[in-house]
Amino acid sequence: MIEKCYEELIRKVKLRENLSLLKSEIKDPAEKEKLLALVGDGALLLDLLKEEEPKVRKNAALLLGDLGLQQAVEPLWNAYEWEATLFVKSSYLAALGKMDVSDYLQRFRERCSELTALEPAVDEKKHINEEIRELEKIITGIEGIKKHSFQGLKSDHTILLTTNREQKNVTLGEVRGLPQTIRRKTAMHPLGILVYTSEIGPFTRLRTYRELLFPLCKEAGTAKGPAVAAKAVWEAGLLELLQECHKEQEPFYFRLELKARMELDKKSIFARKFAEELGRLSDRQLCNSTGDYEVEVQLVETKNGTFAAFAKLNTIPMKRFSYRKNAISTSIHPATAAMLVELAKPYLKQDAQILDPFCGVGTMLIERDICVPAREKYGIDIYGDAIRMARENAALAGEKINFINRDYFDFQHGYLFDEIITNMPVRGKKTKEEMDRFYYNFFVKTKSILAPGGVIILYTNEEGFVKKQLRLNGEYCLLQESCIREKEHFYLYIIGYKIR
Repeated sequence: MIEKCYEELIRKVKLRENLSLLKSEIKDPAEKEKLLALVGDGALLLDLLKEEEPKVRKNAALLLGDLGLQQAVEPLWNAYEWEATLFVKSSYLAALGKMDVSDYLQRFRERCSELTALEPAVDEKKHINEEIRELEKIITGIEGIKKHSFQGLKSDHTILLTTNREQKNVTLGEVRGLPQTIRRKTAMHPLGILVYTSEIGPFTRLRTYRELLFPLCKEAGTAKGPAVAAKAVWEAGLLELLQECHKEQEPFYFRLELKARMELDKKSIFARKFAEELGRLSDRQLCNSTGDYEVEVQLVETKNGTFAAFAKLNTIPMKRFSYRKNAISTSIHPATAAMLVELAKPYLKQDAQILDPFCGVGTMLIERDICVPAREKYGIDIYGDAIRMARENAALAGEKINFINRDYFDFQHGYLFDEIITNMPVRGKKTKEEMDRFYYNFFVKTKSILAPGGVIILYTNEEGFVKKQLRLNGEYCLLQESCIREKEHFYLYIIGYKIR
């Protein structure tokens, strides 16, 4: 295929189609080597940059980029400067971005500034924005993204601590544990707890919230208006906030997180147009980057179809869950684990002997010990890789926990435990009958492991199986039941154990 396509290029047969086929074929490294041997110094492909048909020039440029022919840099740049067809120009830049073009950095900067200052016609805007995006990719690829150092707030701001919808009071309790001078005003919000403060540090140590966000505006346009949304975010003072709390004033790179009832392709279009408009409004002081970024702009769709806008600053030092290096798909979020143990705190005993029979990567045990220090801590899991990850996480947390790769139902120990704490395995592909048997075995097995007067702290979405076993086993009594995620039926159960 490679040889045939290239031969037809020599004879100038089906140029556009053959260039496209070659681009597809060289995704295979072996085929790429074949084509490189054929093209030599690339003279044939470079000559195609002068073809009359725009799509031939475009495909030739992209193919040169995929081949990484360094000798094509100057001809590509010249072709880019001469190109009159707007939709083709970004293709030259896409090709150049795959080569060493550091000697051309100043040219790229000047061109980017020139385009940014333009107010393009409506029918040209899409292509100009594509050109700017490719130029910015090249510039940041050469220079890298200059990092910013968070230096705190210089004035009062409202922050939002996003937390569990059903248990906001847990996080509110943590906040109220701080001095009044730090959390001058607090209020409930649909997504968590609002706090009016000029100090961020104390809030980075609280454990039961998910994210620390800065509310920007309540209504940032509609789901059909990315330009309107970008204007609202800009006018809300995002750049001013970033410049206030960072030492460096270089451009800030952001990513848009769009939380909306929107089809994936429409989300992508919205995000692209939003980013382009915010970049234009800020004179490129706010630049979009989906990979390397320090700021996350979140647009959360409301019930009336508008967006509430928030900013998340990844520059704020957050060390509360720095131990969580490893996770698996079923791992509980550490903020959720912290919230669960906070709810269970009245039943936790200092210097207890505790066991997690389905410990995963160890998050529940680590958060339990941070909340109320235990004496002996054991974690069991049938999944060997999880145990290896758990040991590493515990070491990073400075926790001494005994992790054992074993099936809980085969586990034996020389003494009884004061507490069983676990995030129960989800049903997955198991049948109802299999889960019924699993919960039966769990409650029976636990009788041989748990000391009289001990407690089980159980996080699960299998209410029916839990309540059934409580009815069948009179040794257990339900001490507390807390709804955690109502929609998915996740509950926290605190269960006491006594011998009849």
